[in-house]
Amino acid sequence: MTAYTTITSPLGELLLVGEHTEDGLTLTSLSMPGQKNAPAIQSDWLHDSGGFADTTRQLVAYFAGELTEFDIEFTLSGTDFQQRVWRALEEIPYGTSTTYGKLAERLGVDRGRVQALGAVIGANPLLLVRPCHRVIGADGTMRGYAGGVERKVQLLTHEGVLQPTLI
Repeated sequence: MTAYTTITSPLGELLLVGEHTEDGLTLTSLSMPGQKNAPAIQSDWLHDSGGFADTTRQLVAYFAGELTEFDIEFTLSGTDFQQRVWRALEEIPYGTSTTYGKLAERLGVDRGRVQALGAVIGANPLLLVRPCHRVIGADGTMRGYAGGVERKVQLLTHEGVLQPTLI
């Protein structure tokens, strides 16, 4: 059975979706308003904020600057290539960034497939938990982010990768 809850965050209302299994509730999606290809709440989904209590606690701690690494059970999905790329995202440490090219090189992805790599990163169903926001352009530009480039900048600033802008 699919369960969901929403939580308020500095990025807007986050939608957490999960699946009930024999071992409990595992996260299948974490999305934000306006995100490309974000799931929409379905009528047959069960609202279950209690089942997401630990995930919510970790997200609150992350936004408070008290947590730098998530320990959240999530459901594996995607093709072998997607899973390889998404595992690599999980290895990018808090407070750092990497480029699409460096990530491709690390994974042994041919330079001609960097665009495919970018598409897989953009299809990441677990924003924040799998930190796809930590992948930037080789020239330091903020390339696409499913949640919006402004949120990518906000997350990288929160993590200390970028300096806050004074206006």
